[in-house]
Amino acid sequence: MAMMLQALALATLAACPVSASYAFYVGKNLTADGSVLVGGTGEEVSSHWLQLFPARDHASNATITVGVTKNAVIPGELIQIPQVNHTLRYLSMEYSDYEGFPAPLTNGGLNEKGVAVRDVWADNRQELIDMTPTPQHGLQYSDLARVVMERASTAREGVEIIGDLIAKHGEATYGGNSHLIADQDEGWIVWEMAGGAGLWAAQRLGPNEVKVLYPGYIEDFPVDFNDSGDFMGSDNIVSFAVEQGWWSSASGKPFNIFNVYGPQDPQYTARDGGYKYMSQAALENATLAMAPVTEEDLMARVRDCRIADDEAGYGQVVSLRAGVDRDLLRVWIAPTTSVASPFVPWWLGVQSVPPEFGEHRYLTTGASSSFLNPDYQLQEASVFAGRVFKRVLYYMCSAPKTYLPVVTTMLTGFEAQSRTQVSDWVEKTARVLIAQGQREAAQKLLTFYSHTRAAEALQIGQTMVQSLDGYIKLTGQWRDPKGSQINDAGEGDETVNCLVGYDPDQPADKQQHPLIKRSYKRRSQARMNKMWLSNR
Repeated sequence: MAMMLQALALATLAACPVSASYAFYVGKNLTADGSVLVGGTGEEVSSHWLQLFPARDHASNATITVGVTKNAVIPGELIQIPQVNHTLRYLSMEYSDYEGFPAPLTNGGLNEKGVAVRDVWADNRQELIDMTPTPQHGLQYSDLARVVMERASTAREGVEIIGDLIAKHGEATYGGNSHLIADQDEGWIVWEMAGGAGLWAAQRLGPNEVKVLYPGYIEDFPVDFNDSGDFMGSDNIVSFAVEQGWWSSASGKPFNIFNVYGPQDPQYTARDGGYKYMSQAALENATLAMAPVTEEDLMARVRDCRIADDEAGYGQVVSLRAGVDRDLLRVWIAPTTSVASPFVPWWLGVQSVPPEFGEHRYLTTGASSSFLNPDYQLQEASVFAGRVFKRVLYYMCSAPKTYLPVVTTMLTGFEAQSRTQVSDWVEKTARVLIAQGQREAAQKLLTFYSHTRAAEALQIGQTMVQSLDGYIKLTGQWRDPKGSQINDAGEGDETVNCLVGYDPDQPADKQQHPLIKRSYKRRSQARMNKMWLSNR
């Protein structure tokens, strides 16, 4: 019996994600300039880099490879599906690793139609994970995010594309996932379910809503959703639950997606599951309290040290509003966790990404067991922004009460200067050039400014690293590691963070060190399973 329980716990652990992501949505009636605001990060161990994908035309018989391999947490096989004749230009933070999910991967980004996509984990109940057929086939979370960026002209169309592709080709899962898709008018949460039955549900987010996904969630859902413009879903999203005995209209309870398809754990609620130091509810309330919300405000939310730590691979804030030329669509990106790195503005009109912000071997899958591809030798010879700002994080978080305020002031000061320049002359000049028919000149201007500002950000990062390194060593604060392993043991372990205390409402002198309360952070059922196994 004990062996059976252990096997079950291991199966559950294997089916749950070892990394995650979070996303913010702020409706246009709650923002300072009437924009829809989207922010967030991807929480993966691997390397992250910025990449621009140009618009492309494809042959009528072109295909794309999608799915997962036999090495995935739920094994699968890669398949080919048809490509569309034309794909859109988009900007994305790419990354190199999630077990069995072929690189490069993406959590999403921004396309030339002004559609922004964020990928966010969303656990399912264990029965769905158990019934997922193997080898599984279909599009996985990164495939879906990428296809939406390549094809969608509106957020609603992005949802329809996901639903259509799942119906035609299936979905390959690691145990449940969600996407936030937004445009200048609205947002949509799409929750894709494990189980191999093509289950998915989507809910519209309107102009007066704030939503934070960590994980993604949908609650009350109409059984007659096809009659509503605010909900979409697979044809079987209600009937499947009835057939499994998970919901009945006779119960008198509303059909609630989280309660029916989410983890069946009384400690979990849709908005408050103890996943981070701030729950979804707390983050939503804190964001709503800032209304009218600005880009600067959302940057502060994304880099809040209670949710942004070593796990955050980058920071991203997108402003979406009507009447913006496709080349002037702008996204602010921090090259690693934004608690330790500045947001730099990038436009869809930029013509290239500097090598320092492109792909490098640091934390890239396979780097420790292979030599460099000669084609990448100059790229690899350049300084990697992600590594520089990781060093800022590690030095800063060694004594956050001392260094966090100083570094944060430098980062926000840099961003304030960027915002002034962007509004005062960069975008004004680019608009004039576009109006005069000089689009290429406008693109060169935007490229020059983004490259210049990225280089200045990198220089600031290097200065901070050198200053913190010297100060720590010269003042006798250096400490050698006590352990023998440089890597942690995996899911649920302590990560580098800059928290100076657990309760943000308590005075600094009365706050506890984060390690005392670290066990409060529980990302998924896998954490509990791991604790159960380690205590046996």
